[in-house]
Amino acid sequence: MSNQTVYVKCDRNVEVQRAEVQMTDVGKVQCADKLVNAKLNALKVYQFPKDGPKRCVISVLKLVELMEKECPGIEVVPLGEPDVLVEWVSVDRRKGTAVWLKAAFVCLVSFFGTAFTIMAYHNDVGINEVFGQLYRLVMNREPQGINVLEISYSVGLFLGIVVFFNHVGGRRLTSDPTPIEVAMRKYEEDVDKTLIAEAGREGREQEPGT
Repeated sequence: MSNQTVYVKCDRNVEVQRAEVQMTDVGKVQCADKLVNAKLNALKVYQFPKDGPKRCVISVLKLVELMEKECPGIEVVPLGEPDVLVEWVSVDRRKGTAVWLKAAFVCLVSFFGTAFTIMAYHNDVGINEVFGQLYRLVMNREPQGINVLEISYSVGLFLGIVVFFNHVGGRRLTSDPTPIEVAMRKYEEDVDKTLIAEAGREGREQEPGT
C-alpha cells in the first residue's frame, strides 16, 4: 500500500440517511490500487450521536488524517471543497395524507399569492386607464367591456411567464435550468457557506485530532 497516490474530491453539501457516515458519502476516492480504493471508500469518517445535532461540518484535513491512518504510506491529494457539510435526514418513502395536504397548501398559496401580486401591480400602474386611453386613440371610441387589448395582454402575460420560467407542467422548453432552480442553487450555496463559517468560528468543525 505504500507509495500510492490517492485523490479525494469532496462535495460541499451531502445528505445521508444513516447515522454512520462513510468516505463514499462525503466524496469520491480514486487510487490505482483497487484494494486501497475499496478500503478507503468503506472508511468510517463520522458517527452522528443518537440525540445530538443532525448536521456537522467535516474538514478535509480530518479525512486525510483518517485515510493515512487506515492505509499508512499513501499520499493523499485533496481536491474540491476544503470542508463538507453533512446532514443526517430521515426519509419517509410513504406518501401519506399529510404530504399531499402540504403540497396542496403550497400550490394554493403560490397561486393566489401570485394572482394578488399581479393584480396589485396592475392597480399601482393603472393598467385599466392605460388600456382605455390606448383603445380610444386607436379605435376613436370608448371601450365597451372586455376588448382585444385586454385579451392580448392576458395571453401575452401567460406566454411570457411560461417562457421566463422555462417550464410547462412536467416539461422544460429548453435544457437550461429555470430561474427558480438558479435562485435556489445560489440560496443553498449561501446557506452552506454560512453554516460552515459558523461551525469554524464556534469550534464545531471536525478537524484532525477531534
